[in-house]
Amino acid sequence: MIPLPRPEDYDVSPEHGFLSADLPLEGLPDSYYQPWEFVVKNLQGLILSKRLHEVVDRMPVLSTDRLHGEQQWRRAYSVLAFIAHSYIWGGERPMEWVPPPVTVPFMRICNELQLPPVATYAGLVLWNWKPIFASERIDTLANLDMIDTFTGSLDEKWFYLISVAIEARGAPLIPLMLRAIDAARSGDRSTVTECLCTFAERLDELGAMLQRMYDNCDPHVFYHRIRPFLAGSKNMADAGLPNGVIFDNGGPINKQRYVKYSGGSNAQSSLIQFFDVVLSVEHRPTGQKAHNVHPEFGKKKPSAPEPSFIHEMRKYMPGPHARFLEAVGRVANIREFVQQHRYDRSLSVAFDACLAMLSAFRDKHIQMVSRYIIIKSREAKKEQPEAKKPKGETLATMELPVRPKSAAGGRPEEKDRKNLRGTGGTSLIPFLRQARDETGEPAVDAWARRVLSKGRDNGHEERRKSQIDKCQGLASVWHIDDSDGGLCLY
Repeated sequence: MIPLPRPEDYDVSPEHGFLSADLPLEGLPDSYYQPWEFVVKNLQGLILSKRLHEVVDRMPVLSTDRLHGEQQWRRAYSVLAFIAHSYIWGGERPMEWVPPPVTVPFMRICNELQLPPVATYAGLVLWNWKPIFASERIDTLANLDMIDTFTGSLDEKWFYLISVAIEARGAPLIPLMLRAIDAARSGDRSTVTECLCTFAERLDELGAMLQRMYDNCDPHVFYHRIRPFLAGSKNMADAGLPNGVIFDNGGPINKQRYVKYSGGSNAQSSLIQFFDVVLSVEHRPTGQKAHNVHPEFGKKKPSAPEPSFIHEMRKYMPGPHARFLEAVGRVANIREFVQQHRYDRSLSVAFDACLAMLSAFRDKHIQMVSRYIIIKSREAKKEQPEAKKPKGETLATMELPVRPKSAAGGRPEEKDRKNLRGTGGTSLIPFLRQARDETGEPAVDAWARRVLSKGRDNGHEERRKSQIDKCQGLASVWHIDDSDGGLCLY
């Protein structure tokens, strides 16, 4: 029997989960790295004064040999990620070239931490927070603050803080569900049921915490000021990076190569993916439908799965965290256990309740995306038609990205929604809609699958597309079909 993975062996804290077990550093202690710290602490001023490029270009190429301990490596990664993204997206037009003072140490640090050279969820969220009061708990928004931001705005801080709080509040669910897996191995139905009930209750709390985003993050500020800096270099041709970016390592020009990476995305949250893994929620490539479904239980026959966007995002997680998910996936047995004991109504209902809560969490995210992305995108188009947009427009002043000019078929607004991309570089609408639907597929009881599918069978989908369903939102009137998109892609 495969032994259960020990979280601490994968840099997963029993108390803080995927957040750093030790408090992230607010600055590198060695004054040798003062040039990096100066830039990141003055990002807003350097961007506003249009001096960021000249200052970064003049920085010395610093060695990473004076970084000691995991916390210093992580701090260095976050600092250079902020600087790199600001360098690319903070000027009058996107820069496709990142200079050696950033590239050389950044690549070395990324190799050490097993991360790509972009501002990932780890650098923006997991390693970029601090408690206000060290003696108080950190799983509450009342005691959290961020260390660095691109814009210096309260809105940006709050945007990250919601994720930090969710990570902290959800951390106890990791040992809880490992305990449930262990109990299933020994046939302890009572313990598994108890763990699932607690899991469902905590998921409901996380959904309520996600909705706190509305409190202090304004949709206009997020869409026009914050979101642009989170973009990567993948699928960004319409935003000004048709080839991606070049990280100049100081070598011969003919040896330099363009690279493309996804930007920061909450699909890179190991916690949310952990929920999927322990509940046996499988995600397919966007647009691919479920095949070989068992008529009674909805269980797919074994096949070699193609990588989905969510699985691709594991490449953007710290290496130990991605390996932890793989290890948990090898021992995940809860759905199988529940199916084998489906006569136990308490057990079956508890499992399906967990799926319902996770599906509700994703529904809340979709509603949020409507306000922060879909509505703001439509408003941006009305304010400045594409034909009048200046050629040199930056990502900071345009939608992300401009809709493709060659799109054909379907209503104009429907084409726009489907062509919107998240900061991770994926199509927003198909991705979130499918991820939500897939969450309910492992449900054990037929009635639960019907409830979780919400009638999204083919016939209903066609009827829904032909209706003019509208809801009155706080910001505007929007179609039900519009309520998909990608804020951070949970």
